[in-house]
Amino acid sequence: MTLLVALFGLLMGILGVLGIVWPDRLTRFARAWHTPAGLLLAAALRIVLGLALFLAAPDSRAPLMLRILGVVIFAAGLATPFFGLERSRRVLEWWAARSPAFRRAWAACALAFGLFLVSVVAR
Repeated sequence: MTLLVALFGLLMGILGVLGIVWPDRLTRFARAWHTPAGLLLAAALRIVLGLALFLAAPDSRAPLMLRILGVVIFAAGLATPFFGLERSRRVLEWWAARSPAFRRAWAACALAFGLFLVSVVAR
């Protein structure tokens, strides 16, 4: 499970760098996934990440933090389909309407979270 968490962290880090360097490209990337299938894929990825975090926690440097994050992300994955595509699209459009600096700041958070995941499971 630690390898899966590290891969998720690496992917988040790459998306964070993409958003810092090219915030408009990250926005286009996010819009491309706003479909019914994309919403279900997002839900599935959150469920898998939540489980992976929870199961990798005992072998990590921050077991309590990973367990909490795992439960929260798993619950978010279960709730994602109920959030709905239209509401999700409105949130994305709100986010896309913000300044590039705002979107870069969010991308920096994604980068930091990805690096955090990699660092707590790396041995």
